[in-house]
Amino acid sequence: MFIWQLKHLLLISYDERLLIARRMLLEKEGYKVSSALGFKEAMANCRDAAFDLVILGHSIPPPDKGNLIKAFRTSSAAPILSLWQNDECIANSVDYLAFSETPEKLLQNVAAILSRKTASQSAESATGDAR
Repeated sequence: MFIWQLKHLLLISYDERLLIARRMLLEKEGYKVSSALGFKEAMANCRDAAFDLVILGHSIPPPDKGNLIKAFRTSSAAPILSLWQNDECIANSVDYLAFSETPEKLLQNVAAILSRKTASQSAESATGDAR
């Protein structure tokens, strides 16, 4: 029996207004969203739950982004999407980068990443290569 489950996202930002707006947008699309405001909350979430996708907001300073990426890499296999702006250095070691343009573009990026992850998991299951 197939049971449909909500995709669980972790949204991290240092800007409370953006965090709330993005969370509402993603929840409206049917995603289960956990959010973290600031480094300390993000690190606590890193250890607490399994996520299908981690989204790092563009408001996170590059050094903190790097530390968060390292922490998530040690505790999770979830892909990491880093949002960025024109003047930001691009973070290494992320799976996906997206320019912070519009809410619609964010939704498109999230859907595309999750569909790739689902397709990859289906292929692994079919070939017996589950990790």
